[in-house]
Amino acid sequence: MAGYFVGVYEYSRKNPYEEYRRKTYESCRGRGLRAGIASLPGSEMTWVRPHVSGISRRRLGDFLLFGVTSAELVLLFFLTSTFTITDWVYVSQHLLVLGIALTRPPPEVQDRSLLSSAAVVVAYAYPYAQLAYLRWVPGNPAWPGGGLVLVMLAACLSFASLLSLGRWFGVWPALRGLATRGPYRLVRHPMYLAYVLADIGVNLQEWNFGTALLVMAGWTSLFTRIRAEERILSQDAGWSSYVALVRYRLFPGLW
Repeated sequence: MAGYFVGVYEYSRKNPYEEYRRKTYESCRGRGLRAGIASLPGSEMTWVRPHVSGISRRRLGDFLLFGVTSAELVLLFFLTSTFTITDWVYVSQHLLVLGIALTRPPPEVQDRSLLSSAAVVVAYAYPYAQLAYLRWVPGNPAWPGGGLVLVMLAACLSFASLLSLGRWFGVWPALRGLATRGPYRLVRHPMYLAYVLADIGVNLQEWNFGTALLVMAGWTSLFTRIRAEERILSQDAGWSSYVALVRYRLFPGLW
C-alpha cells in the first residue's frame, strides 16, 4: 500500500536562506534550467540549486521510490493467490507510482529529519509486518464482509488521491505542489485516510493482539508524517486559503 504536494512566501521574509532559495529557483526557471536540491548546512531542510535537464534530474530518492515500489509489486504478486478487483486497483496504483518516480520534479523543500525518516520506514513496514505476524500467530475474524468493503473503499480512495497528486507524490515530507482537487477537497490527507480504512478493514477480516499493536504503531507514524508534511506545505503561498477551505486533516468533522 503505497501513498503528495509546490512565489513569495511569508516565511521567506523571515528566513534569508529561503529568500535565496526562492530567487535561485526563479532564476533557474527563467533560464530554462531545472532546480535540484542541496542540504542547507546546520539544517534538516533543503534548498535548490540549478542543474541542466537530463538524467541528472533523477535523484536518489526517485530511484529508491522506484525500487521499493517494484519490490512491493513483486511481493503483492507473490502473496496473492487469486486477484480480486481490489488487488488490481493496488497493482494499478503501484504501476502509476513507478511512472511518477521517473518523471516527478525535485522538491523545493524537503524534510529528511531522523523523526520523519523513521515515520516513513514504519509506515511502509507495518502492513507487511501484520501479514507476517498473522502467518506466525493466526488471528480471529471479526466482520469479514464489512472488512472487505472497507478494504475496497480504501483502495479506491488511495488510487483517486494518487491521481490527484500526480507527479507531486512523494514519501518524505516535501513541497512539490499543493493538491486541492479530488479527495483533497474533503480532507487534507485523504491518502492517509485510505490507509486507516484499509487497516480497519484488514483487521476486521482477521486480527489478534499483535496486529492491533502494529496498527497503533503505524497510525502513530501517519500522524507524525501529517504534522511534518503540514509544516513543509505551510510554505506554499496557497496553503492558508486551502486550510480555510478544507478544515479537517484526516477525519471529516473530527480532526
